[in-house]
Formats: sequence, structure tokens, C-alpha cells
Amino acid sequence: MTTKRKVPLRRCVVTGEMLPKKSMLRVVRSKEGEVSVDPTGKKSGRGAYVSKSEEVVEIARKKNILERHLEAQIPEEVYDELIRLIRRESILNE
Repeated sequence: MTTKRKVPLRRCVVTGEMLPKKSMLRVVRSKEGEVSVDPTGKKSGRGAYVSKSEEVVEIARKKNILERHLEAQIPEEVYDELIRLIRRESILNE
């Protein structure tokens, strides 16, 4: 008898979709107020999940969705890093 492990789901703050945690990227705000991309999903702090899609990241950037969720200024580098990670993954999966 094999036990099926439950796949952790997270809600994308942009689209509102519930997706497997592994298919999303996490942006985290530390207690010090620093915002960074958390590829491991294990950093402590307030996190927000975004779908691995360049369009979704661009919507988040235009509408300041992450800023509202994390209650912090989001540096442009955070969006650039999200897009870099999405592109790198799509190259690896080809």
C-alpha cells in the first residue's frame, strides 16, 4: 500500500489560483522589512506566492500587488529576479 503524500497548495496573489507550491515562486519580507525572492520557500517572514509566468509577474509589477500583500516597497530587482528564475526554468525544461 502506497501512501499518497498531500501536495501543498498555495494561492497565487495575482491570479487567485490554488496551485502546487512547487509550481510557484515565493517573495518574502523579513522582519527587518527587506523583500527578496525565496527560491527554497523556507525563509522566515511574510511570504506571497506568484505563479511561474512572466505575464503574472508583470501584472504584479504594474498593479503593485506584492507591495500590498507584503506591506513593503518592492525593489525592481525582485521582479527582475522572478523573471530570470522563470526564464531559467523554462530553458531547463525544454
